[in-house]
Amino acid sequence: MSEILVGTCSWTDRALTGSGWYPPGRRDAEGRLRHYAERFPVVEVDSSYYALPGAGTSRQWAERTPPGFVFDVKAFSLLTGHPTRSSAMPGGLSAEPGNPAVLDEVWARFTEGIEPLRAAGRLGSVLFQFPPWFRPGQRAGEFLRECAERTAGWPVAVEFRHPGWWRREWADVTCALLARYGMTTVAVDMTQTLPSSIPPVAPVTSPRLSVVRFHGRSAAWGSGSKEDRFRYEYGEDELAEWLPRLRSLAGRAEQLHVLFNNCCGTASVRAAETMRRMLAGAGRSWVLDDGEPARTDDANPTPTAAARSAGPRPSGQAARES
Repeated sequence: MSEILVGTCSWTDRALTGSGWYPPGRRDAEGRLRHYAERFPVVEVDSSYYALPGAGTSRQWAERTPPGFVFDVKAFSLLTGHPTRSSAMPGGLSAEPGNPAVLDEVWARFTEGIEPLRAAGRLGSVLFQFPPWFRPGQRAGEFLRECAERTAGWPVAVEFRHPGWWRREWADVTCALLARYGMTTVAVDMTQTLPSSIPPVAPVTSPRLSVVRFHGRSAAWGSGSKEDRFRYEYGEDELAEWLPRLRSLAGRAEQLHVLFNNCCGTASVRAAETMRRMLAGAGRSWVLDDGEPARTDDANPTPTAAARSAGPRPSGQAARES
């Protein structure tokens, strides 16, 4: 069975820091991280999406957390084709994702920034969260190949926000593509009422790691403010829906990260605490007597032998890059 680490997608979110969850005397940068790391074994670094991480800061994170604690670092926006503010660019570089010199410099800065975490064994994964317009196709396949080349040796996790990647005609190809590059598929929980909703598929495409991110089920996902999109309180019945999938993932990957992104007040930390309690209450007897992990529902595709051998067959409209 794998090691299951449960945490949240930020420890510095303004709504959390202002909620009172951090006690007096532990509300500075060091105190917050130490307080969080005493309660959870993993956290996602969200700030690295908005600004390139610094090596000094990463080194401090490693020093302020106990052995075994890991950080899942979100890739900088420019590296995933998202719009990027000029003020976030280093050294006066322009935010041109199609400029090779700019990309080389940004990749170098990002690599340097996370190196202390990697060197200390604290880098859980680097999360590449692709935008809704990043749809399956030849250009998207080429983009993933380039990412794989630049991140060789890194633990990489990929979250798609275009539902086409997991439609029936593409699911096996998507799994094969990620498996080819050793990239972890990020499974998501979110509302299923929108055209842009990502289904709760949970394939394993890397034996090292599986990741599940709980975004909340707000109907304002595609239209509301950040607070509207992530304002959601999970009930135990909703979390229990995921236990069979988590059991399956835990039987097929060395480590499983379960992260809550409903960052509004204390909703994420409370959901994470509830999930940890539910997992502990379920026990660890999740493997059948024949040694095979319990099967999940049909919304859990895995790469078939044919798909793995055939590899990706990109088609359709190319991904639009910002």
